[in-house]
Amino acid sequence: MPKGRGGKFVNHKGKHRSFTNPDELEEQRKREEKERQWRAERGEVTSSEEEEDDEKKGSDESDSEEESSSEEEEEGKAKGVEGLIQVENPNRVQTKAKKLSTLNTELANTASTSTKPELSRRERQELEKQRAAANYQRLHAKGKTEEARADLARLAIIKAQREEAAKKRAEDAKIKEVEAQKKKQATQKALGKKV
Repeated sequence: MPKGRGGKFVNHKGKHRSFTNPDELEEQRKREEKERQWRAERGEVTSSEEEEDDEKKGSDESDSEEESSSEEEEEGKAKGVEGLIQVENPNRVQTKAKKLSTLNTELANTASTSTKPELSRRERQELEKQRAAANYQRLHAKGKTEEARADLARLAIIKAQREEAAKKRAEDAKIKEVEAQKKKQATQKALGKKV
């Protein structure tokens, strides 16, 4: 990284980053330690020092006790101005303990009022399509739809055509049979046999 002005570094995006000197950090820690000792001699104890004292004492105890004591301190201790001002957040939902009997009555009331689940628009449309298709198939089977009527008319025409074709074939078969008989008689007559 290229070095900029005043102990600051410039990264590749042109942003400045400053780093604290470790010597300065050590000096600051020493000043804080002296201030704590001075307050301890005068009898003044701050909340941060109490926490540090608690941590030192708690290090001798077991891990489980440490966790429970730190949780209690976090719950009991207000952060910042919270301890001084009562603030109620309207967006915070506080869960209240309900009795089992009231829950059972609420569930029974909701179950009796809404037996059908609410369907979305798409689900309702899909159900309507399925019902309409089933209804159409039923009417089509009975022959009450336009398509069914057209199909029945076509079938009637085809039946008539097939009947006519069958009659024509039967007549043709009879004619062929008669001709075959005449031909047989003619050949037998030609041969001189009696019929």
